[in-house]
Amino acid sequence: MTTQIERAEGFKALHEREGAFVIPNPWDVGSARLLAGLGFEALATTSAGFANSLGRLDGQVTRDEVLEHCRGLSAATDLPVSADLENCFADDPAEAAATITLAAQAGLVGGSIEDYSGDPSKPIYDFGLAVERVHAAAEAARLLDFPFTLTARAENLLHGRHDLDDTIRRLQAFEAAGADVLYAPGLTTLDEVRSVTGALSKPLNVLAPLLKGVTVSQLADAGAKRISTGGALARAAITALLRAGAEMREGGSFGWTSDLASSADVKKLLGAWVA
Repeated sequence: MTTQIERAEGFKALHEREGAFVIPNPWDVGSARLLAGLGFEALATTSAGFANSLGRLDGQVTRDEVLEHCRGLSAATDLPVSADLENCFADDPAEAAATITLAAQAGLVGGSIEDYSGDPSKPIYDFGLAVERVHAAAEAARLLDFPFTLTARAENLLHGRHDLDDTIRRLQAFEAAGADVLYAPGLTTLDEVRSVTGALSKPLNVLAPLLKGVTVSQLADAGAKRISTGGALARAAITALLRAGAEMREGGSFGWTSDLASSADVKKLLGAWVA
């Protein structure tokens, strides 16, 4: 197994090389090992996918549960793992920063902090507090003995604030506050991606499923460095389950079994990780 320092340095290098890379989002150990078996170079958690796997909605999982989940995924393969840490489970900057320290102790080599508060009445943190929280998280990351890649997320576009200018302003401030990667989930066009990347000097993570029909090459040309899938892979698995269930329940048939991955293929992909 690779060491945490080796993973951290490898993850950092992915952000420094030419072109873009895809970082898929597994939701459990099995999906992490299958994705690793397919040859991906890094993995990221999905808060929604993990919550759904517990029978809950996004935002209904505790910090302790997330950290234990991250510990399991970090130990599941040799790949670097970055985590969706939501708002770091705290409004207070110092407590949010403490989550970064705990995340590193769980084996992660990267993680995110976002400006979505979780409060429906005031979903986005005020600008000053949002920047202070990123700065505190960055300071905590710099105290670690390996290069922890901190991603700062501006959540406007996902929570009813369709203001790209303010989103860019926040990302620029997060960059200045010490974030290593910037992320504005909710971009829906390549022109929006270009607008954001053109305003930043550090790498941008793009949530690919919201840009319908785009390719890795197109996103790279628009300036994206890291391309993630969020909860989409987990929803793809849920979609297949629901379709199969509906066919059995409503149609009394089993046509969904006609194009299953073979047991041999699954065994091959998991074989490298299962003793």
